[in-house]
Amino acid sequence: MDKEAAETARDSLELAFRMSNILETGLDRHTLSVLIALCDLGLNPEALAAVVKELRQESGNNHGNSSLT
Repeated sequence: MDKEAAETARDSLELAFRMSNILETGLDRHTLSVLIALCDLGLNPEALAAVVKELRQESGNNHGNSSLT
């Protein structure tokens, strides 16, 4: 990747991260970068969003269960 393309990608990620923060998604830069890369590879963004939601729910359930033991 040339310097200009790398800078454009970095700027795009920064913009997406700012939007993510405004929308209070709770996604960090790395996770957002991975999700964007998966979309670039052709994965359905709505399906990815559903997976993220499900993983968060499972994570929340696991944290709640661990406090009971």
